[in-house]
Amino acid sequence: MLNRFENHINSNLEFLRSAKILIAISGGIDSVVLTHLCKALKLNMALAHCNFNLRGAESDADEDFVLQLAEDLNLEVFIQRFDTQNYAKDNKRSIQMAARELRYSWFEELTEQLQFDYVLTAHHADDNLETFLINFTRGTGLEGLTGIPEVNGNFVRPLLPFSSKDIETYAKINNIKWRDDSSNKSVKYLRNKLRHEVIPILKEINLSLLQSFQSTLNNLKDTSDIVEESTNAVLKRAIETIDDNHIAFKISEFKKLNNPKAYLFEVFNVYGFTEWNDVLGLLDAETGKQVYSATHRLIKNREHLLLSEINLEASETISVLENEKQVETPFGTLFFDEADSYRDDAVFGKQSNIIFVDKNELKFPLTIRKHKEADVFYPLGMIGKKKVSKYFKDEKLSLLDKENTWLLCSGDAIVWVINRRADNRFRVTENTKQILKIELK
Repeated sequence: MLNRFENHINSNLEFLRSAKILIAISGGIDSVVLTHLCKALKLNMALAHCNFNLRGAESDADEDFVLQLAEDLNLEVFIQRFDTQNYAKDNKRSIQMAARELRYSWFEELTEQLQFDYVLTAHHADDNLETFLINFTRGTGLEGLTGIPEVNGNFVRPLLPFSSKDIETYAKINNIKWRDDSSNKSVKYLRNKLRHEVIPILKEINLSLLQSFQSTLNNLKDTSDIVEESTNAVLKRAIETIDDNHIAFKISEFKKLNNPKAYLFEVFNVYGFTEWNDVLGLLDAETGKQVYSATHRLIKNREHLLLSEINLEASETISVLENEKQVETPFGTLFFDEADSYRDDAVFGKQSNIIFVDKNELKFPLTIRKHKEADVFYPLGMIGKKKVSKYFKDEKLSLLDKENTWLLCSGDAIVWVINRRADNRFRVTENTKQILKIELK
């Protein structure tokens, strides 16, 4: 196996030869064998072990084993202990998901702080088959059936071409010791149930199951490449604008397709959407109709679908003191400068990112906030007042544009619908003693 492993590294993962790598090691047979193989190739490596404190003395024994292994192989080792149960409870995660989040978050911290180039994990061919079956049983698209990626960012899985039997044989021939995790025997977890009850039956049916599976994966990956190419071609035509708040897709480009639902899935499944009939229904829905995932939403806005991230934080209020010259905001920087004169194009709304106001009419501190339903203002250049919501409607702003428009206020009075319209009550007149220029950049 060592020769095969070395050939695989040289042919497909040669970048590991010159890299500083971190091996994720549990103490189990897979990660221990990976450690020995990488050591045999004289890679520049260190070990990282997570103690999730889930199996009492057994977890501590795993930690001790890894420490001893590192000493025997003269390797640097990092150990991190986690309160996994409380993390799972506080974040409403399953124990397995909590452990995964804690593990990968710590690995990323280590790589950033200590400048490791790659993290190696010991996933192998049988793990790949298990992941395929898990995704298959839960329902997935083509992407979920193409297996575990060998390289994903700075995470590398060099044992994917090798079976669990290959690994066990190598360990026994070379008298390599490892730790057995008792939780791996429990069939209450889906992965273990597949491993112990389903896959053995499949291997009885097909003695070359893993080879056949790898052939299937290769075919699926080829098909996935074709789908990705076709989807990218559609996206190139469909995406009209991208900014900090949303992506706008032209509905007409999806409606031209023979199977728009399939393309909608390929475009939006990465954002967590699952109700595909509802997403398809947006193409012919009324403006304002929305579909949500856990993290994003799609909004029908006239001839477009608007994709935006859900902001789970409450709208903030920002204060502006009288002596402040600039204020950082979520939408840019506001600059406040006293001026000797003003420009007509700004005063009369022809340049929406600058306004000039009568400073003596302002009550400090000013506030910057999102609009409320009852808000009214006196639009500069018009007679009388207008509800902000009615102004938004008349300006034909999308729902996202409305939500991302901020107000500059003096007390309860609106000074400026920022970057859109100033309020007439604070305009510069012949009686103005101090002119304040406010500019958004």
